[in-house]
Amino acid sequence: MLLGASDAYAPDSGMQVTIAFNRFGPGLVQRMPRCRRGYFHIVNNDYTSWEMYAIGGSASPTINSQGNRYIAPADPNAKEVTKRVDTAEGQWAGWNWRTEGDMMVNGAYFVPSGEGMEEIYDKASSTDPKSSALVDTLTQNAGVIGDPRDDGQETGYTGVNYAGVGTGAGGGNNGYGYLGMVYANGGGRRCQCHSMLSLTSLVLALVGLGRLHLL
Repeated sequence: MLLGASDAYAPDSGMQVTIAFNRFGPGLVQRMPRCRRGYFHIVNNDYTSWEMYAIGGSASPTINSQGNRYIAPADPNAKEVTKRVDTAEGQWAGWNWRTEGDMMVNGAYFVPSGEGMEEIYDKASSTDPKSSALVDTLTQNAGVIGDPRDDGQETGYTGVNYAGVGTGAGGGNNGYGYLGMVYANGGGRRCQCHSMLSLTSLVLALVGLGRLHLL
């Protein structure tokens, strides 16, 4: 996930991006995300695997990591969550990167930098973070739509969607789940193609009859 055109592209300095409610798992190596310039709010994600690093950056991005769970790999040389790409420590020491309320597991560690003043992170704060202890719940519907995570069962949730606040299940409420996304159950799917084809045929037939009548 590469965010930013290049280190030299100054207009990206005003970029604001939020990475939220995702699960980054097996097979992923790095760049979750990789940031250039700009302001980045990384909030309530579940990092269960990486091979090189999870969050990287260059050209002085501001990174605000809150309420995430970082589970480091077994490799003792890959425990660090962060990486300043192709930059000497003397240069990145002033970059504003912070970790707040993150859960570090299996030796994971985040290297912060910068002044640490709250107002610096205003542009890298888009939503109120939830406790990292809730990451399982917050990311339970992350992944392929129609393929519930983990055990193949519908999962309940209590949260905010575009229609308001309420309680529901991934496959219920007409298929509208957490955050207004659409989730479907494999067993409950019905193909609508036949009914759509029938309707199209009916419309074409009516149009044809109308033309014959005019002739």
